[in-house]
Amino acid sequence: MCRFTFYQGKSIRIGSLITEPKHSLIRQSMMSKEREEPLNGDGFGLAWYSKNQQGEPALFKSISPAWSNQNLHELSRVIETTCVMGHVRAATQGFNVSESNCHPFKWQHFAFMHNGDIGGFSTIKRALIHMLSDEAFQHIKGSTDSEHFFGLVIDELIRLEHLEPWDRLPTAMMAAIRKVIGLIKDHQVEDPSYMNMVLTDGHLAAAVRFTTDVSKNADSLYLNLGKKYVCEDGVCYMKDSGVNEKSVVISSEPLSSDPGWETVPVNSMVLVEEGRIRDKMEIRL
Repeated sequence: MCRFTFYQGKSIRIGSLITEPKHSLIRQSMMSKEREEPLNGDGFGLAWYSKNQQGEPALFKSISPAWSNQNLHELSRVIETTCVMGHVRAATQGFNVSESNCHPFKWQHFAFMHNGDIGGFSTIKRALIHMLSDEAFQHIKGSTDSEHFFGLVIDELIRLEHLEPWDRLPTAMMAAIRKVIGLIKDHQVEDPSYMNMVLTDGHLAAAVRFTTDVSKNADSLYLNLGKKYVCEDGVCYMKDSGVNEKSVVISSEPLSSDPGWETVPVNSMVLVEEGRIRDKMEIRL
């Protein structure tokens, strides 16, 4: 399994999320608190949007561990953005450690990342590929279940391009989840799936915490709302949570000890718009 962090809101240095908090994403790459295996050293990736949120997100990926990549430290120190996702990878058994397999993935102005695994992916992979359009299939560069799932999302985004963005993103995610679960049932896969995911276009984001595990033993996911997530004199916290939230952090594990962190419910989706929570919904299949 992996660890990730997503931020949208007022302009922030990437380092305020990735390197500086007491339990930053880099810290989680070395010493995750909510996984049996604490190391997430099979590469990392960042996707971020320019401060005016125009155009495609920038990507920076590497197969080196996040904790030892000096370029990551330097970029995080100076780059400011209003929307960023960071991911540290613990490769699922059978998947190569390669840059093409590192998250996040992007298509046009969308970025996507996943923590978990799709149960029985090797069993359903061929059928999943047959469902993809040529555009989605040709966009896949790696071998992960995550990127193939994103292929399904791409096709749904194309199919739903007539919808308003706040309907298009969550509808595409839900439709892709239903397709995967349908394949799993058709192939009688018994292994549970764990699907913590974020999809964003820089303005909107859909964050999912989902599992088919009957015990609801889902991977951890938290959110924190406020005016801005800041690091001051080595202490990181969310400023002034309340009714006028303008910044949202969604993370596999809390980045710091401030009291604003809350657990995302299992089998739910959170829709973020311009640093605010637009909606929360239960995932029903």
